[in-house]
Amino acid sequence: MTPSLFEQTPHRRFNPLLCEWVLVSPQRTERPWQGKVEQVAPQHLPTYDPTCYLCPGNARAGGSRNPAYASTFVFDNDYPALLPDPRPTEADAAGLLCRQTERGLCRVLCFSPRHDLTIPRMNDQEIRNTIAAITEQYVALENLVWIHYVQVFENRGALMGASNPHPHCQIWATESIPNIPAREQASFTDYHRTHGTCLLCDYLQLELERAERIVCVNQSFVVLVPYWAVWPFETLLLCRRHLSAFTEFSKAERLLLGDILREITIRYDNLFEVPFPYSMGFHPRPANSPAEPAWHLHGHYYPPLLRSATVQKFMVGFEMLGMPQRDITPEKAASMLRDLRSEHYAVRKGAKT
Repeated sequence: MTPSLFEQTPHRRFNPLLCEWVLVSPQRTERPWQGKVEQVAPQHLPTYDPTCYLCPGNARAGGSRNPAYASTFVFDNDYPALLPDPRPTEADAAGLLCRQTERGLCRVLCFSPRHDLTIPRMNDQEIRNTIAAITEQYVALENLVWIHYVQVFENRGALMGASNPHPHCQIWATESIPNIPAREQASFTDYHRTHGTCLLCDYLQLELERAERIVCVNQSFVVLVPYWAVWPFETLLLCRRHLSAFTEFSKAERLLLGDILREITIRYDNLFEVPFPYSMGFHPRPANSPAEPAWHLHGHYYPPLLRSATVQKFMVGFEMLGMPQRDITPEKAASMLRDLRSEHYAVRKGAKT
């Protein structure tokens, strides 16, 4: 089947990171939409909100008060999903009803004291401070001997479950390796054992040669729509150099990471000229584990907007019962993102920063 036929014909693509197939149905992009519509409207936020529990000097829901911070700010989540000292218990009924205590720590990292900023609108120093704070937290949590994974993630926008628009991410450190990184670890290991090389290094080389799904690049990083993407405008952030954790970045790479994070999020906002909702996260190697020569540090962006700022993508029906499925091909999504300007739409329209 030629590439042009793939753009018109249902087919499936293999995801080597998770060892699963994705159904691609390009012919469905012409179907009429009469489903749920929600407006993602531009928000005109103040630089400081006296009711926001993440702004400097304000009281949080748990009763603590934030310091008058001037850069980044990290604190233990007042309502954490994990606890560091639960009573150890486990139960197993015939291998079918199994449970065990899971220890962990949940922290919140505010990117800036400004309530109205997001990554695409932050300046160089603000992004550098954020990356430095993430790295510090990664090191501190990885040094706890009972922690085996440190997951950094950001939910942006109410559609993705963000309870507060103040710019922030979360860092969850867990006693066990979560499901998705564990599956990726198995894939990295199997590929390295079979080929003697890195799965994502080899994959990146293929993508750079073909240049069909590349969105933006710099000297150290590439953002592309993966061949096996599920979400409409899903992207994968890859280091050009083979490294496995935040601690391995050079000073130049930390600066360039900030540049590429701003570049891709500007393109997301420019796509429909709204603050683009997404969930994103980095996947570093597991913590306190034997050396992981096969692991390649990478980041995932999962945005829900499908055709406009009013139509979203949900996992329902066949996707919940069968396999992941998408309509817009990864090549088309990459082309749409790549062709956008790298200047934020709000700046073009004269909005104040």
